Amino acid sequence: MKPFITIIALLVLIVLLFWLGLQILPVPIPSYTAPTNPLQTIPLPEDFPAPVERFYRQLYGETIPVIDSAVISGTGRLRINGITLPARFRFTHVSGQDYRHYIETTLFGLPLLKVNEHFLNGKARLELPFGISEGPNVDQGANLALWADAIWMPSLWVTDTRVRWEVLDENSAMLIVPFTKEAGASIVEEEHFTVSFDPETGLLQSMQSMRYKGEESSTKTLWINEVQAWQTLGDFTQPVLSAVTWQDEGTPWARFTTLEVVYNADVSLYVQNSGIE
Repeated sequence: MKPFITIIALLVLIVLLFWLGLQILPVPIPSYTAPTNPLQTIPLPEDFPAPVERFYRQLYGETIPVIDSAVISGTGRLRINGITLPARFRFTHVSGQDYRHYIETTLFGLPLLKVNEHFLNGKARLELPFGISEGPNVDQGANLALWADAIWMPSLWVTDTRVRWEVLDENSAMLIVPFTKEAGASIVEEEHFTVSFDPETGLLQSMQSMRYKGEESSTKTLWINEVQAWQTLGDFTQPVLSAVTWQDEGTPWARFTTLEVVYNADVSLYVQNSGIE
């Protein structure tokens, strides 16, 4: 009987230690310190749907900043194979063109699993803990992520002439973005998001679109990006708490806490790197 009790006690101890390790958030990725260029501005256009105009006036007033690049960093939690792990992240963008997602899950604050995702020249490559993912369906999803990430630089949805807004109702609008299936192709298709705004604050609440979950997916799944809290961060009001959900999963698989946003730094080489560096 004693050996059995000892085994049970050890299993309980291992489970407890694992649970404790999951409660410790990692130290954030060090600040991105490359020199930045001053932000230029343009006047707020006058022909937007009412909820869109109200949103931009809330964020920026009468002028819209022109943001050429963004480096977004923070911590969060990701659900992988049913287990929710602490994480830290850095998303690097050449606005409306390329991005790099680096996500590092941790245990006891130490690196456990790493994700390096690139979307460069219209092609995506996901280096995941369990293999490489790429192909047309992955490109479609990455293109949507390119535009959804602009929630940290929503002026891009104004300054990029390929983007347009269409009215839906008093608290929602359709955001239409470009999608080029092949790099250099002359024919550019379009994707769209249904964007909802808070009736009281006017700030963006959610973006919904149809996205392939992976290269093997035969159909698209509703992909939901939610902003759960806005707060002043640096010079602008930013989405400091956000969540991402696949409709068929029911609950967010990823939650992000934004700690730093750096605009208009030279990221032309950094966006091509892997890892923190």
